[in-house]
Amino acid sequence: MTYNIWNGFDWGKDSLRNKELIHWVKEQNPDVLALQELCGYDESKLRADAEKWGHPYVYILKERGYPTGLTSKEPIELIEKNVDNFWHGLLHVKTYGIDFFVVHLSPSDSDIRLREARQIKSRIQELQTDSYLILGDFNSHSPLDAYWLESKVELKAGMEKKVGDQYDNLRHGEFDYAPISEFLSVPAIDLGLNKLDFQESFTFPAPVLVGQYGQTPESIFQNRVRIDYILASPKLAKQCVNLEVFNQGPTEKLSDHFPVMAEFEILQEK
Repeated sequence: MTYNIWNGFDWGKDSLRNKELIHWVKEQNPDVLALQELCGYDESKLRADAEKWGHPYVYILKERGYPTGLTSKEPIELIEKNVDNFWHGLLHVKTYGIDFFVVHLSPSDSDIRLREARQIKSRIQELQTDSYLILGDFNSHSPLDAYWLESKVELKAGMEKKVGDQYDNLRHGEFDYAPISEFLSVPAIDLGLNKLDFQESFTFPAPVLVGQYGQTPESIFQNRVRIDYILASPKLAKQCVNLEVFNQGPTEKLSDHFPVMAEFEILQEK
């Protein structure tokens, strides 16, 4: 499962939302959980939460800004923590014999996201492994969603670069499909293929944002997009039996993003 928990529950001040999300995660019982926006967390705080949903093993990328992290039922091997060449950083760990790349790409600039994607792609291709997952908040649109995304003219207009802005979320005035295209060419498979109706599998924004940043129920509905993904090596993609985006019910009030969970039947090699 991957879940962006929205500013670490307001940097720890929203204890009710924290408690309710922990309860919900425990009910889903994932073996591995990738997290983004662990704002205000350190390793001990993450460990305390993770123990409540049944994960004794944790890693956190950093303890300032917008950390990512991963918790697991099985031991975790740290491969790389990189906070120098990425907007929020890159966490690469190994658990269950699988390389996990926990990502939180730049929310502000298409060129920075593309550079981040290319760095991660290069790392994976150098690994010489056929068991890897890339998961998290990509802040990027998939070319697989273009058939319905291109009709969202108001969303595109709202993303246009303003005079004096340093960053640009569009690419030449159009939706930015380049980072996800880089990941697909690793190769990495979008696990939603043949399992989801992508247009109904939006992961952001959630109704909890109504009244925040000028958001209304109408704008939340109009701006729904898919920017959180689980991408897998071809080998693991063949072993994926289910993918679910939890974008209805309790999760509407737990974070501004919705969680995504993949289920695998891993065949042990003889």
